[in-house]
Amino acid sequence: MSDTTVSGWDILDGSHEALRRVVGAVPAGAWQLPTPCSAWNVTQVLQHAVGDQIGFAAALTGEPGPTFNPFEPSGAPETDPTAFTEDALVRSARAWAGVDRSAVEVPTPVPPHKMSPWSGSTACALDAAVHAWDIAVATGQASPLTPELARPLLKVAMEIVEPLRAWGAYAPALDSEPGDDDVAALLRYLGRDPRWTPSS
Repeated sequence: MSDTTVSGWDILDGSHEALRRVVGAVPAGAWQLPTPCSAWNVTQVLQHAVGDQIGFAAALTGEPGPTFNPFEPSGAPETDPTAFTEDALVRSARAWAGVDRSAVEVPTPVPPHKMSPWSGSTACALDAAVHAWDIAVATGQASPLTPELARPLLKVAMEIVEPLRAWGAYAPALDSEPGDDDVAALLRYLGRDPRWTPSS
């Protein structure tokens, strides 16, 4: 089955649920822990992920975007991380629900700023799912990424990531290793070590 035969909306739903589930299971004292995003702690990764979901929603609807810079997250703890996350996920899902899936292009907040509905919704999903993984491994949770989810996410990552590396939004890709599965291939392409631990 081709990755693009899987609905981008199904991929987005799965990625949103991964982020929602992981955030809800973060222990109270874990929000300042380091993550695979070496410059950011758990709170900052969450703030970035939330800001990006709001950014995608704003691009689609013309509504206001995030009130903070997702690429310079403050790290100041959110009073209710679950509600903070849920608000962004609801805004994102609502915005994508209003998109004509047969449209040629939809606006996006990342280059090339216009994508097919499948690529745009899957790019939005990529951000939620990979940052769910960052938070999960930083806080001792099981990985929320599955091979079925990783395959289409890698496809869209290969469409959009290279221009963003020049801005520092993604680290250089890591070399593949024998035995890598679809999840490991996605993480390595995004500059993440699939075996990362807090002591790495």
